[in-house]
Amino acid sequence: MNWFTKLKSGIRTIIRRSGIPGDLWVKCERCHQTIYSKQLEQNAGICVHCGNHFRIPSLEYMNLLVDSGSFEELFTNVHSTDSLKFEDRLKYSDRLRDYAKRTGMTAAVRTGIATLDGVEVGVGIHEFGFAGGSLGSAEGERICRLIDRCLADRRPLILVCRAGGARMQESALSLMQLAKINARLALFAEHGMLFISILADPTTAGVSASYALIGDINIAEPNALIGFTGERITSSSVSEQEQEALRHAQRAEQVLEHGFVDLILPRSQMRSELSRLLSLLWNGGSQPAGVATHTA
Repeated sequence: MNWFTKLKSGIRTIIRRSGIPGDLWVKCERCHQTIYSKQLEQNAGICVHCGNHFRIPSLEYMNLLVDSGSFEELFTNVHSTDSLKFEDRLKYSDRLRDYAKRTGMTAAVRTGIATLDGVEVGVGIHEFGFAGGSLGSAEGERICRLIDRCLADRRPLILVCRAGGARMQESALSLMQLAKINARLALFAEHGMLFISILADPTTAGVSASYALIGDINIAEPNALIGFTGERITSSSVSEQEQEALRHAQRAEQVLEHGFVDLILPRSQMRSELSRLLSLLWNGGSQPAGVATHTA
């Protein structure tokens, strides 16, 4: 009896499900090889075939950098709001609820304090799953409060940047965060404090044009997109040849060649290199005479 005859006679075919989860295997966008998800997780989110760095959740990334169990999250009471009542295809307030549901976060930056091989540090990381890691009012405030906390406690600062830029739904309120953070970092530097910036894929637009590239040490992940204007913006105004040149120019290796980053490291080596840099560069901070400590 064929399928159509079964359907007409009311006989239903029983489909036995294998019980295998759909995300057991992952396909690499770069080399197109299929990777066992568990293997990818054990390799810090790096493709075992070509070294492509997958985007991993912020907490998972955090755990790769700091001592186990040492991270204490701060400023979770600062959360994104729809102060402009912005609406495009959807209300911004509805988008925020969706991002929160998907990520378990109320803003696109996770901030806190931890230890790295015993050294006390302040750490902030963009969560790409929340609005593309974009910078809004809450994210800017969280980063500024983290800088203030590091300054008060004499802790070096590590920021993992991966963002599509300033968040358009918050307009000028978002853009002002760029200057606000840079002003805090200028004060941070005046006190002889150490700021290490890690640039993951992607670090673009306002974030790359402001605090992401002004670390005392700038470290990029391999092949990370680092630039100002993304492909969706330029594709309608330049030729395909120019577009390809732009793709090449805004990768970490070219950015390193032109002196905007200091070194490129795979994610799996990031912790050991941070530990080495802290042992070489951090002595607790030296406060210049006549400069008063600022706290929030």
